[in-house]
Amino acid sequence: MIKFNTIVCSILCLFTFFSLGAQDTFSIVAVDEETGEIGSAGASCVDNANAFGGVIIISGILPGRGAINGQATVCIPHVNLQTGLNQMSLGKSPDEVLEYLFNNDGCQFGNNTNRQYGVVDFDPAGAPRSAAYTGVNCLSHAGHRTGPNYAIQGNILLGPAILDSMEARFLASEGPLAKRLMAAMQGVNVPGADSRCLDEGTSSKSAFLQVAKPDDTAGNFSLVLNVQLTPDGVEPIDSLQVLFDAWFETINSTNEPGQQQTARIFPNPTAKKVMLEWFGTQNEKAEVTLTDVAGKQLMRQAVTTGINEIILPKIPQGQVLILHVENKAGEVLFSEKLIVRPE
Repeated sequence: MIKFNTIVCSILCLFTFFSLGAQDTFSIVAVDEETGEIGSAGASCVDNANAFGGVIIISGILPGRGAINGQATVCIPHVNLQTGLNQMSLGKSPDEVLEYLFNNDGCQFGNNTNRQYGVVDFDPAGAPRSAAYTGVNCLSHAGHRTGPNYAIQGNILLGPAILDSMEARFLASEGPLAKRLMAAMQGVNVPGADSRCLDEGTSSKSAFLQVAKPDDTAGNFSLVLNVQLTPDGVEPIDSLQVLFDAWFETINSTNEPGQQQTARIFPNPTAKKVMLEWFGTQNEKAEVTLTDVAGKQLMRQAVTTGINEIILPKIPQGQVLILHVENKAGEVLFSEKLIVRPE
């Protein structure tokens, strides 16, 4: 069994090395000292990114602790990323995590000269720390930028201005961490940011943005936006922005002054199901409907006072839906946008 698993891993890594090569181009990891949030974002020009769930595979977050982006030459599964996260969970600093990865590289293809990492975390006192590494054989242009609470890295870039723009947009933006990460991504929304996509007139083909709050758990982050793969000529950062705007509008929507909250949904974004808490009177009945943005009804389900589980219908990932709660008379009592993210 061990020999069989080794063979399978070797095949996967061989596929990765020859099919993906330098697997990612530009990314950022960052923490917010005030809120304890940890996030990352990035993009790449990889033709078959949807085969492995999108370029989001280069990013790992430990809520309340830190994050790592591991790119350039990698294996699938991303063994070095998991190794780094394991060391981070033991309390190792970003520099110590990098040192451990150099001495315990688990990918059969490539080596430290063509690996690239960005690492951020909180020290025991809650202060942010960062570190980054770019191997000398990462494809040009390759480099990184770091600050107290962020690390930005990229390879196969048009030039150093790509990294400079990403950093400048992140530092100039205000507001929650997610907004600053989105601003950083817009800083590289130029044709050929990943030089392989220059002829198509886009920055990349696959993009992601994710943020974990301190009390989030693995695999259930507060925000996960993932554009796995866009058609030729379609800018994935623009697609990412559409998802982000819908999410941002949702979390910032409030009831009118003096209006009592009638319901809430969580988590949002979600993948397969959403929980609806209905604040009706005891045993009050209502119905929830899901429609797409064009108004087409996708499902309808009866709900009662309290928490109700709603299983989403099978729909394309990255959709923005409208959830309504109606009373028995058909009056809409609650309405909110729901973002469907990949699993």
